Amino acid sequence: MEQSQQLPQYGHDDHKQADHGHVKTVADLFVECLVNEGVQTIYGIPGEENIPLMEAIERDGRIRFVLTRHEQGAGFMAATQGHLTGKPGVCLATLGPGALNLTLPVAQANAGTTPLVAICAQGNVTRLYKESHQIIDLVGVFRPLTQWTSMVMEPASVPEMVRKAFSISQRNRPGATCLILPEDVAEMPAPAGAHPLPLPDPMSFAPTDETIERAVSLIRGAKHPIILAGNGVARGHAERRLLELAEQLNVPVATTFEGKGVISDRVPLALGVVGFMQHDYENFAFDEADLIISVGFSIQQFDPKKINPNDDKTIIHINTFIEDTDAHYSTALNIMGNIDATLKALIAGLKASRVTFGISHPRIHELLTDEYEAFAHDDSFPMKPQRIVADTRRAMENDADIALVDTGALKMWMARLYPTYRSNTCVIDNSLSTMAWTLPGAVAASLENPGRPVLAVMGDGSFMMNVQEIETAVRVGARIVILVWVDEAYGLIKWKMDIHDGTHEYVDFNNPDVVELGRSFGAKGHEITSADELYPTLRAALRSGSGIDIIACPVDYSENMKLIEKLGEVDFTA
Repeated sequence: MEQSQQLPQYGHDDHKQADHGHVKTVADLFVECLVNEGVQTIYGIPGEENIPLMEAIERDGRIRFVLTRHEQGAGFMAATQGHLTGKPGVCLATLGPGALNLTLPVAQANAGTTPLVAICAQGNVTRLYKESHQIIDLVGVFRPLTQWTSMVMEPASVPEMVRKAFSISQRNRPGATCLILPEDVAEMPAPAGAHPLPLPDPMSFAPTDETIERAVSLIRGAKHPIILAGNGVARGHAERRLLELAEQLNVPVATTFEGKGVISDRVPLALGVVGFMQHDYENFAFDEADLIISVGFSIQQFDPKKINPNDDKTIIHINTFIEDTDAHYSTALNIMGNIDATLKALIAGLKASRVTFGISHPRIHELLTDEYEAFAHDDSFPMKPQRIVADTRRAMENDADIALVDTGALKMWMARLYPTYRSNTCVIDNSLSTMAWTLPGAVAASLENPGRPVLAVMGDGSFMMNVQEIETAVRVGARIVILVWVDEAYGLIKWKMDIHDGTHEYVDFNNPDVVELGRSFGAKGHEITSADELYPTLRAALRSGSGIDIIACPVDYSENMKLIEKLGEVDFTA
């Protein structure tokens, strides 16, 4: 009979005593450097070549290792942690196949300006120059996906390389880095006296007075300015200052999908999101605008051609990094600096010059509100997307409750219609637009926010791509609810095919019994069979206080093309 294993306890201040007779290795030094960086959790899967590092983590005892069921899940957990905390999440894989499984979440983090450090094992250095079992050029693989990738070849370099990986991951443009540790190097004795490098004080930089004066001049000369807010606002903790800027100018604020919540949808100046695949209500405000004040925006969040098709709008770009070149994002002024400090200085300059406007777009609010409320009590089944969104918002009573929204047709409905009142409470990936990140992401979000329910909103296509991480969620005691919109198809691609030529093919599939599948992992399963069941089921699951709940809700996506037809008929010139 197998004996039950008690999971080791991590995160305590008391450092485990070193084994008598154990010689400190490079792997031990590596872990000391991770602890020095503030790492408390690593997500990953052990392999033969990272056994020395796993043993060092166990000896040290200050880092919790979360075993996942796939390296992709580990990467998405680390990326979600990095997104929510602003500090690099850390994931671990072995060499070859394990490392390759990390490439998608690493690329997602890098595209979405999310700090992440990936650690990969590698075979012995003596095997790297030739064809050898499971050996792949991992530096070559990860370099184009990260801000920086390197391999530890010299024991004495570990403190510098770990410090560099974390430093680069958190620089002005945050992103992913990757460290590769060969097995034989990990087992070498650590150099005498080697220790982690001290962490520098946080660096902050502000724009010059001349730059602010130029910005004020450009704004003063505009007739119809508009503010575009991206996820950099949340990253820079500048939400309050963004609201002050909008109120000082009395101009509307639209956000990207990834910036959703940086201005509360309760604020009259909040327009909603831009980035939908068709000309949406908010786009009409950009059609009229002659000046875009872009705050925390990067062009990977959506194609700026959708808001500046003729490249005829003046753009003030405010972020911690200079944006890449794009024919539809020609900036008249780039302001690089701490976003909160920049907005503070800009607001002061605008007040001193008494610059304000009186621009509002009440019809956009009316159209969004009408669309949201029109189906709030619709009893048809399968459920309309609008009804699912409305019931989800009602069930998420606390403004601080976190919803992670996966990629698919549901993302379009949640992004457009789900009222959001705080940043990072409706999290959407719209840079790489990765499928299947929300289930593992919810595990990390729950561990970072113990006691708070976390909702993962997924299509059935995404759900089946990382479904194995339900076991991880149950094992680590996560508190999550997974709401699966069931249509037995890759709904977003079907939608785009229908837009393209009125038909679709190769997008339909069959599901297992989603509820029973969840139960087999130890989760609680719920199947929605009528429209009036979703809200009470979802509310009860969110407030139950423990465990994993999976709710399968059939959705009627015939509303997709109806929305496209409706948007095509909107005329703001009438």
